[in-house]
Amino acid sequence: MADEPVKRKTPTRREAIKYGGTALVGGLLAGCSSTASDDTTTTDSPTETASDGSPTEAASDATETETATESNSYSASIAPMGTVSLEEPPETVFTRLTHHADMAFALGRGDTITAMHAPDYYDRLWNQFVERLPGVTLDWEGLYSSWQPSKEKLYELDSDIHLADPAWITKQDNWDPADIAEITSGVSPWFGNSLSDTHQEPPESYAEGYEYYTLWEQFERVAQLFGEEDRYQALATVYDDLTGTIDEKLPAESERPSAVMIAAQDLEEIYAYRLSDPGYLTSHTRPFGARDAFEGEVESASVVDYEVLLEADPDVILHLGGFEPNTDIAARREEFRSDPVAGEITAVQQDRVYPQGARYQGPILNLFQLEMTAKQLYPDQFGAWPTYTEGPYPEIDPEEQLFDRKRVADAINGDI
Repeated sequence: MADEPVKRKTPTRREAIKYGGTALVGGLLAGCSSTASDDTTTTDSPTETASDGSPTEAASDATETETATESNSYSASIAPMGTVSLEEPPETVFTRLTHHADMAFALGRGDTITAMHAPDYYDRLWNQFVERLPGVTLDWEGLYSSWQPSKEKLYELDSDIHLADPAWITKQDNWDPADIAEITSGVSPWFGNSLSDTHQEPPESYAEGYEYYTLWEQFERVAQLFGEEDRYQALATVYDDLTGTIDEKLPAESERPSAVMIAAQDLEEIYAYRLSDPGYLTSHTRPFGARDAFEGEVESASVVDYEVLLEADPDVILHLGGFEPNTDIAARREEFRSDPVAGEITAVQQDRVYPQGARYQGPILNLFQLEMTAKQLYPDQFGAWPTYTEGPYPEIDPEEQLFDRKRVADAINGDI
């Protein structure tokens, strides 16, 4: 790694946080971590120690620490880290990608995040949805942008947990497993999985035992580590009810539209994405089984032009980032309509160019995006999607909502 090793002059303040000890650090150095079990992770029940005040004798302090250490109060397992155990829930959380940031937010810890990718952009985008959750607020503006984090900055942030995938981090030029192990021992453990996004191939040092998880499988493990199983279960119940409704009302395959998802800062360069690729990036589109407009001929993240889109001729176009306040979705629709080629696309002619949020979604954004995608693809089955031009996620009549906003808000706020 290009960065020189950073020497800490004082011990880390997290003396009460324990994380897999020598085995974890050694595994990271060797590049082969323990394999996470599917759904059989054993988690000790959280133990709350009542305290009337700080111990006055060193012996009492040592005894209390030893007892807490033996309890392993908060423990969970995920690849590629294996099992991580904490003595207490983290008060500060480093994230790199927004699916992890959304998980912390969903567990009532949105204000504990110390870093994330493009914080100002995603603060604006997420708040378009949070607006519809009564009594819930979110503020990510001004955080450290962690797309390419440095070791020095991680020492400076001194986060209680790094909710990020070390296998992904080592894809950066200046990181290797030894650097991951240094941060583990010098700051705090890693706990996250990102290569499940599209079932990416892990780097060689993490290939053995790497596993892929659904979005909600990851979320469950994060909730276990944070000691927030009740919040998770409340949200998982909302999710199960929503997906049950979707499964029940989906029309036959022969009645489903063709569709494509696009992303574009401007329509001079359009990235196209298929809706049924593996991984959690399509967790809000794959369940609907819409037909691939490209019929498998165009890979996700390919750059396409109007001619390619017209040849595919999708019935529906889903526009990523369409809710971002700096994206004028109404102007985008007009650009399509006014172009002699794009104006011939079925989705454009039938006014079925719809906004979407982000593919790197966590559980909260996933709920909203499942609802919106259901209405955008299948208005006859799930109710019409309101015409959206600007502002937050549109108000939907309670009888037309596919999930209860208050139940979600209550779970985030801990009112369970």
